Amino acid sequence: MPPSAEVTVRAPAKINLGLSVGPPRPDGFHPVATVYQAVALYDDVTAVLREDDGEISVEISGDFADDVPTDETNLAVRAAQLLQAEYDVDEGVDLTIRKTIPVAGGMAGGSTDAAATLVACNRLWGLQLTQTELQHHAAELGSDVPFCLVGHTALGQGRGEQVTEVMSRGTFHWVFAIADGGLSTPDVYRELDRMRPLRRVEAPQVRPELMSALLSGQPGALAVALSNDLQAAALSLRPELGETLQFGLDQGALAAQISGSGPTCLFLAADSRSAVDLAVELAESGRCRMVRQAEGPVPGARILPAIVSR
Repeated sequence: MPPSAEVTVRAPAKINLGLSVGPPRPDGFHPVATVYQAVALYDDVTAVLREDDGEISVEISGDFADDVPTDETNLAVRAAQLLQAEYDVDEGVDLTIRKTIPVAGGMAGGSTDAAATLVACNRLWGLQLTQTELQHHAAELGSDVPFCLVGHTALGQGRGEQVTEVMSRGTFHWVFAIADGGLSTPDVYRELDRMRPLRRVEAPQVRPELMSALLSGQPGALAVALSNDLQAAALSLRPELGETLQFGLDQGALAAQISGSGPTCLFLAADSRSAVDLAVELAESGRCRMVRQAEGPVPGARILPAIVSR
């Protein structure tokens, strides 16, 4: 397909339905076994071709614009730089990111933007990379980036970058309590190591009952199968999050859990009506910065159709 002058890609947030963390490896990373699910909370990345130079710029808009860097520490910028260097691209790109996914919230907001940028620049610069090649570059950028390309529901192994799609039936209804401030993922992992004796830590594995619950499509079965090894560490660093989790359960959530490394709290609702009611209660409680609700699973990063004016 010929290159375009402007491309917009929409990519979803991720949640971890199950997250098992092994002991740290010599390189400092922790092996994990996790089940990801993509949910209908999206960031949009618009990439506009710069033919006159090879510069890469980024602008941010949306709910969390003030929390996102616009320099080379931005993962979307790094994604564009990676493709530009790897394939000797002379053109540059202006990136505009419209954010609705929390920053440092345990929902892969930065990884989502990196995945969307890989897809956008692949089209924009006419690189014609395959999905497998994009997955390889995604893994170079971060553990969650490959899943953000794939979406749906998937098993993540290694550092989480080895992604295999798994069967999931039905639609699940989620509510997210987005806390003030963020939690550093490295800090949460360090706290996890401090809290548990490493000599007793087993290799990570996904619970069979989680896979069975996903196949059943029943929210009640999924509720009792959710797990997150990072939750205790996140609550140690942010104890007030425990009160938010309990409040959601008291208001009728089937399950409550920290999302990834936190501090976003996720709640599983029985159905869409229950999700609306729970979201209202959480919003009125004043316990969090904002509340969002979304369904899952949904596809990964996708190019949006161009709007043609007449």
